[in-house]
Amino acid sequence: MLMPKRTKFRKIQRGRMGGTALRGTEVSFGEYGLKSVDVGKITSRQIEAARVAINRKVKRGGKLWIRIFPDFAFTKKPAETRQGSGKGNPEGFVARIKPGRILFEIAGVDKELAQIAFRSASNKLPVKTKFVEINK
Repeated sequence: MLMPKRTKFRKIQRGRMGGTALRGTEVSFGEYGLKSVDVGKITSRQIEAARVAINRKVKRGGKLWIRIFPDFAFTKKPAETRQGSGKGNPEGFVARIKPGRILFEIAGVDKELAQIAFRSASNKLPVKTKFVEINK
């Protein structure tokens, strides 16, 4: 699974997730892309599940790019613990997604197969997505 080698701080404050994506909004490596339509957090497990779903559909044809990386640590307190006594321990990493962000790109396959593969990947993700083509 994807995760950073090291981080500056173990525990990160949540903050706000407003606005649209400023970077990563164009298909720049492949021919087709899967673009986010709404805000959300995608865990490293969900990214891996989507990657496996795409690779199963294309059957070793084409090249796949993952355009997001989970670099935001999230914490959890143990079950049945009383409130207070500080913040929980880091549990995993998420990628914070804004509308307009390209999540995956693919090249070397035809349009119908790319749409089928991205639809199966979209079912694994917690955000609404749409299929986009490169601007010719």
